[in-house]
Amino acid sequence: MQSIYDFTLKELQEQLKPSFRAKQVYDWVYKKYSTSYEEMKNIPNDLKENLTQNYNIDILNIAKKEKSTDGSIKYLFKLHDGHTIETVLLLMKKKKISEDGVVERSEKYTVCISSQVGCKVGCTFCLTAKGGYVRNLTVGEVVAQIVQVKKDNDIPANKAVNIVYMGMGEPLDNYKNVVQAIKIFKQEEGLAIMGKRQTLSTSGISSKIAKLGKEDLGIQLAISLHAVDDQLRSELIPMNKAYNIASIIAAVKEFPIDARKKVMFEYLVIKDKNDDIDSANKLVKILNGINSKVNLIFFNPYPGTTYERPSVESMIKFQNHLIKKGVICTIRESKGLDISAACGQLKEKETNED
Repeated sequence: MQSIYDFTLKELQEQLKPSFRAKQVYDWVYKKYSTSYEEMKNIPNDLKENLTQNYNIDILNIAKKEKSTDGSIKYLFKLHDGHTIETVLLLMKKKKISEDGVVERSEKYTVCISSQVGCKVGCTFCLTAKGGYVRNLTVGEVVAQIVQVKKDNDIPANKAVNIVYMGMGEPLDNYKNVVQAIKIFKQEEGLAIMGKRQTLSTSGISSKIAKLGKEDLGIQLAISLHAVDDQLRSELIPMNKAYNIASIIAAVKEFPIDARKKVMFEYLVIKDKNDDIDSANKLVKILNGINSKVNLIFFNPYPGTTYERPSVESMIKFQNHLIKKGVICTIRESKGLDISAACGQLKEKETNED
C-alpha cells in the first residue's frame, strides 16, 4: 500500500477530491505531525475511510533510542516488514537566552537520515556494511523519519532543520525515491525544508551525481572521499573500482552549486592509513579548481574493527597543512561518542541483544 508521505501536494490533490482536502491532510501530517487519520477533525468520515484503506500513515515506529550527553539522539526505527533503520538528531547549537529571559537564538538541528535498509557499497570501515543490503526505503519511509524526529522532540512545524542523507545506505542507489523525498521536503505547504538545507552525501556514483545535477534541485553535495589514491580508496570503498576518484571529481565539477556554497568533501581519518602530510598534499591537488570544503572526521571505532582512531595531534597537523595550502578545512566535532552514534552501531547492538 502507498503511504501518505509518498506524495507532493500536487500529486495528492490529483487523487483526493475535492482537491482542497489534500491541503487539509497535508496540514495534519506535516504541521501537526498526525499519525492517525482519526485525529483529523476537519476531514469527513468517508474521506478518512478512503485514506485508511489506501494510504498508510503509521509506517515506522520508534523501536529504541539513545540520548547522548551532548544532546544527540540516535533512533532505531522499525518498519512495517520488521526491518530497522537508523536516524540521528544532532543538536548543532543550543538555545541562547539573554539575562532578561529573551530567546536570542533558537536551537539548530541537523538530522541524518537513512535511504536504505543496509547498504550495497560495502565500505570496510562502516558497520552498516556488515549487515549487507536488504532493500531500498520507500519515499514515505525516507520522509517519515523527519516527521517522527520532529514530533518526538516537539520541534515546531515552522522550525526548519537541516537534513543530511548520510545514515544507512547509499542515497544515489535509491535515486528515484530520494529525489522524490527531496521534492516533498521542499514543499512550502509541508515541512518547507529548502534545498540549501538538504545535503546529499554519496560514496561517489559519478554517473548519478551527473544525473542529480541535471535535476537542479538546489541541494548541497557531500562526497565521502576518504582517500587520495585509487588503491587505498578501493580498499576502503570497493565501489571505487567502478567509479574512481577522477570520474567523481569530473562529475562534481559539473554539479550546480550556489556560488555562496561549497561542495563538502568528507575525509574519514584513520590512523596510519590516510593521516600523513603526503596524503594532505595529494588532497590539495585533487580539489584544485573546486569550490570546496574538507570535513575531517575521526574514525569512530566499533567492536571488531582493525582500523584505529587517529591522534588529535595528527588531525590538527593535517588540517593546518590544508589551510596553509588555501583549502577550507574543519575537524568535525564527534557527537554521540557515549551512545551508538556511528552508522549501524545501534542496529548492530540491537541485533546482538535479540
